[in-house]
Amino acid sequence: MTDKPSTSPITAFVREHFRHFNAATLIDAADAYSKHLDSGGKMLVTLAGAMSTAEIGRSLADMIRQDKVHAISCTGANLEEDIFNLVAHDYYERVPHYRDLTPADEHALLSRHMNRVTDTCIPEMEAMRRIESVVLEEWVAADQKKERFFPHEFMYKILRSGKLKGEYQIDPKNSWMLAAMERNLPMFVPGWEDSTLGNMYSGHVITGDVKNVHTVRTGIEYMIELADFYTRLTKSTSLGFFQIGGGIAGDFPICVVPMLHQDLQRPEVPLWGYFCQISDSTTSYGSYSGAVPNEKITWGKLGIDTPKYIIESDASIVAPLMFAMIMGR
Repeated sequence: MTDKPSTSPITAFVREHFRHFNAATLIDAADAYSKHLDSGGKMLVTLAGAMSTAEIGRSLADMIRQDKVHAISCTGANLEEDIFNLVAHDYYERVPHYRDLTPADEHALLSRHMNRVTDTCIPEMEAMRRIESVVLEEWVAADQKKERFFPHEFMYKILRSGKLKGEYQIDPKNSWMLAAMERNLPMFVPGWEDSTLGNMYSGHVITGDVKNVHTVRTGIEYMIELADFYTRLTKSTSLGFFQIGGGIAGDFPICVVPMLHQDLQRPEVPLWGYFCQISDSTTSYGSYSGAVPNEKITWGKLGIDTPKYIIESDASIVAPLMFAMIMGR
């Protein structure tokens, strides 16, 4: 626990009131994140769950622009949903009483093509189909040229092209994908097939619009890219791991270290230099998301002395507060 004074309003409030339990861990983890960066370290952030729909871009975009995030691993849903929100925000509907919805209520949302994510409904036509039509042009063009790109590279392409610019419905500074594109941030999207655009891509391959299923590069190639990225970067600096949620977005990238050590026999590659997970999955048996950080020592992912933190709370509350502290707000 620290009583370090601060003139930044959010940081001052957190330091005054967040003194015990998960609240105190939030401060410890944010301070250690900043210490890691101050010592020359870099940070990989992982995004699971529906953080893009929760508009994490309002804080994550600034973290990227301020050079406090150096790579991202995210689910296909988080990759696309930031862009859905970018172009269709005005059509989204919030359902604050979602806990009380009946099956008939849910079916009524379906009939209006409103796909619910907890308390937020994503409009299929204005968001998903709009992006599909734009990215399909890129898929087909690459396919015809026999070119291949990763899912995030196709997203970077449509953002760079300016085709969507006239349709932005939020302040562009609140889109983390735009911030990532502007910095050409390294990105890894494991399991992209399990996303709306991944399903759409499968459909276009089945119908023959895209001839080569491998036009979009996916999983194994992402791990090869990550292995190269990690090996090169950690020759001169330490890379930390900041995990929001659990699942494949976190498990995929953290496994690169034991793979480098055990499968490629590169013992000189360092372990992750920092670890923090925000998760509402309580510690449990057999659950990756609910595993305590020390379990990762047995897998060769973290070391005995690696700074390790787990904050059992709602990431939509915790992450913006931590990011604000790290940015000195």
